[in-house]
Amino acid sequence: MKLIALILGLVLQRLVARALHLRERQWFDSYFDIGLIRLRGANVLLVYLGSIVLLLVPVIPVFWANGMLISAGILWDLPYLLFAVLVVFFCLGPKDLSSEVDEYCVTLAGSDDAGVERILTEFFGVERSKVHEIGAVEEVIFVQATNRYFGVVFWFVVLGPVGAWLFRISDLLRRRVVSIARGDPESVRLTLSVVNVIHGVLSWIPARLAIIGYALSGNFDDAFNCWRSYQSKSDLPFHRGNDEVVACVGKAAMPDPIVDGPEEPIAAPHRAMQLINRALFVWIAVIAAMTLYGWTV
Repeated sequence: MKLIALILGLVLQRLVARALHLRERQWFDSYFDIGLIRLRGANVLLVYLGSIVLLLVPVIPVFWANGMLISAGILWDLPYLLFAVLVVFFCLGPKDLSSEVDEYCVTLAGSDDAGVERILTEFFGVERSKVHEIGAVEEVIFVQATNRYFGVVFWFVVLGPVGAWLFRISDLLRRRVVSIARGDPESVRLTLSVVNVIHGVLSWIPARLAIIGYALSGNFDDAFNCWRSYQSKSDLPFHRGNDEVVACVGKAAMPDPIVDGPEEPIAAPHRAMQLINRALFVWIAVIAAMTLYGWTV
């Protein structure tokens, strides 16, 4: 039934995400700000404990609803299925990545530098002044796919709606701290490091499984050669290399463009998004196979 919930959640997300803005990160900004203010000047241990509390408190309602539905004996009956689909829908975001890529390409083609700057700032989490960094844009699209799609799907399969919501809140918290750091880096310097560790730990497995999906969906040899090369050269802690390795392998796995002349700048982001969609299809196919053999519920 997790397979059905995932498929329905993905379909719902693609159909209505452009019309709704319910999943945007501003929902939790005020809550995060209250907690982050209290963490200023605290030592490392308190920052870790406070960040974990900030992460877990929004999970309590979903945990409670999940437990109530299970204790009522209706696991994977219609009410629970609707609950799971709703959680997946709200977790796939905070915005629709495919729509943002389309918007980026349209604004880039229209020479709207201000619009491109706004979208890139949303992608990267920092101000971007070079609006034609197509290679960097490709990389950040793969990084965002881990945060918006693959992490949610993985933790939903592992822990159900609670896992998906936990991962989503960790990403929203990280994004809020990054946003504050743009204007006042010293106020959240330690908190940013701690939040990156927490989110990095949650992202580690989904990022590696996403890499496998990219390799199976695109240029397999180049993808795994890039992965091996990165592993041999990188000296980052395990939780900090997620973005770099996903970006590296994702770009390597992209099929070569079939063009007569120079490739249009807007073509590369579209090709990256197409690879992500194919990798998602591979994931769904694997989850379907696991369901047939009784490895998921």
